[in-house]
Amino acid sequence: MQRFNKKKLTIFTLGFFTPLFLTTSKVNASSFGAEIFCTMRDGGNDHESSWEAAYTYIKKQRGGLFKVSPKNAAQQITETVIREKEKFNFCVEYLDKLHPNRKLLRDLRREEKRKEREAQETENERKRLEKELEEANNDFSDETFDRYSY
Repeated sequence: MQRFNKKKLTIFTLGFFTPLFLTTSKVNASSFGAEIFCTMRDGGNDHESSWEAAYTYIKKQRGGLFKVSPKNAAQQITETVIREKEKFNFCVEYLDKLHPNRKLLRDLRREEKRKEREAQETENERKRLEKELEEANNDFSDETFDRYSY
């Protein structure tokens, strides 16, 4: 019975302290990720390269079984910039591109797919009509008709 209690205590202790260690690395990773993003943007780099550098760093620092999603990494950077306003006061203007209008992007992708599908259908219809025309032309004999021969 005492052995069972020790196991319970060990499991409880691990369960209690593990999130503390994971949270600390997450905070440090997001803080330095925000620093990477903001410094690169302030240095004149474009959004994509700055975002890729920060996101790659956050992903690598997080480690573990599950990786950080782009949406979650953007949220971490935003939280860090807001939390540490004095340090990142120049970076607030760049935060809007971290959170694009996902509904608008999804609608644009759907519209693009619809246009591609319509173009493919139009091309298939054109090929079908050409094939029918070719078959109809083959039905006529190769004789030439003289319209003045009575």
